[in-house]
Amino acid sequence: MIKDLFVIRTQCFSLTKVGAKAFFVALLLAAHVRGISQTDPQVSSDIDSTRMKIGEQLHFEIKVDADSTALVVFPEGQTFSPLEMVEATDIDTFRNKDRFNLTRKYALTQFDSGHYTLPRQKVIINNREFYTDSLEVTVGNIPVDTTKQKMYDIKPLQEVSHNYSGWGKLLLWGLVILLVTGALVYWFFIQKKPLSEAEKEALLPPFDRALLGLKKLEESRYLIQSQYKEYYSELTNIVRAYLEEEVHISAMESTTEELVTKLEIMQQAGKLNLEKNTIANFKDVLQKADLVKFARSRPDTNVAEADRKVIENVVVKTKEAIPEPTEEELLLKAEYLAEMEQKRRKKKRIYIGIAAACLILIATGSAIAYYGFHEVKDSVFGHPSRELLQGEWINSEYGYPSIVLETPKVLRRTEVELPDTMKQVVSTNQTFAYGSMAENLHISASVTTFREGVEFRVEDAVQGAIKTMEQQGAKNLIVKQDEFTTPSGKKGSKVYGSLDITEPSSDKTFKGEYIILNFTEQGAFQQVIIVHRQDDRYAKDIENRIVNSIDFKNK
Repeated sequence: MIKDLFVIRTQCFSLTKVGAKAFFVALLLAAHVRGISQTDPQVSSDIDSTRMKIGEQLHFEIKVDADSTALVVFPEGQTFSPLEMVEATDIDTFRNKDRFNLTRKYALTQFDSGHYTLPRQKVIINNREFYTDSLEVTVGNIPVDTTKQKMYDIKPLQEVSHNYSGWGKLLLWGLVILLVTGALVYWFFIQKKPLSEAEKEALLPPFDRALLGLKKLEESRYLIQSQYKEYYSELTNIVRAYLEEEVHISAMESTTEELVTKLEIMQQAGKLNLEKNTIANFKDVLQKADLVKFARSRPDTNVAEADRKVIENVVVKTKEAIPEPTEEELLLKAEYLAEMEQKRRKKKRIYIGIAAACLILIATGSAIAYYGFHEVKDSVFGHPSRELLQGEWINSEYGYPSIVLETPKVLRRTEVELPDTMKQVVSTNQTFAYGSMAENLHISASVTTFREGVEFRVEDAVQGAIKTMEQQGAKNLIVKQDEFTTPSGKKGSKVYGSLDITEPSSDKTFKGEYIILNFTEQGAFQQVIIVHRQDDRYAKDIENRIVNSIDFKNK
């Protein structure tokens, strides 16, 4: 730098006057360009420590200095592998005039001891890529005193019981609905509420109800207020209602003459043992009541009270004049009462059923509105792929060199018969699979190593996988190819598309989708194949979760 300034200074003294002016103009332009270059985004990183113990966390920080209008995208996901990101904080923003200072912190950890390289992290600013420096991180063991710690044999593998965690919420909702339904049914249909005075009177026998009505009429203020029409109307209604219920004649709609004639006919037939004097007194009161109601007659108060006593006597005499029912009548009455009770219970059950159905419909409608139809239907009736997606997933290593996968079920080792031509070039082949091509979901992972000197081509392996799929019932394969990078930065190739699968048992054909991921890591060829039905609502989420979990174990 000093040498360059010395050369510039020497040259300045040797320039002519015009040349000096031109030189200083160029120098000013260079300074202006340098000022512009200082507005370019700046990316830096910092880490609190490069040494940690197993399971501890270190904090990695990325800082960006950019224009206030710049679009900045920080790293996301597990891009810090072999270190594992535990948490990423929100972006802190500090404004400095027309520029922004952006900071984001990441908590990183590792559960295996050793020396690791934290890879460069990519920050995208206005579609331009900027990278942080890579760092060396040392993870040390936690010292364990084996002389004091007991040692135990390795336990064998055990089958894991089925996970019922997905049913917990469903059972809770079901219990809440049952409790609410039971409370409503008890409140409206089962609970015996206190009866009102009118309901208590309605439950009384006709004779008692008539006497009670006459007693209330005696205590009323009709006569005091000279309301004779209301008094006689209620008086005749009481006795007419009693005759209808007790004697079973149409008294309410009959005229005075018609009602008296009916009573006389029943007397003559021996069905009502009333004296003629009682019928005559009853007729006299009814005629007087007609005059009061229709001719505005105003009898004396003493006469009105006497008429009430006459009607009371008619009620008592009529009760005494009714013949005792025969055994046949009592039997018919008992059957009638039993039938009425059965109808009442049936009606009650119908009301309870309607109330429960309405409550279930409301609860179901609310659940569908909030969660969606398919989610509710699959929660109630079940869906195999949904149970796989929401069940307990298993993260495991397969083959050697190991490929790491997270799957809804453990992939089991499958023996694959290799052709003779392949046996000559393949050193080892380890294949692990779950399900079959004809089922809702098929997953397979294989690790293949080759003999020394064998030239391996990924394209040949892909063609071999496609031929195997065709042998298992796949038809009309549409093949697309693309590059693929795992979240941990491992590069490979992706072959994907649609296919038709024929079920061997029914010869039915359904549409499916497949994806074949191919990697060449640590001197071996690793391949992951996922096949699922195209109409399966949960299969795509299962596929994405498996694909995003792919990683490789270091030797």
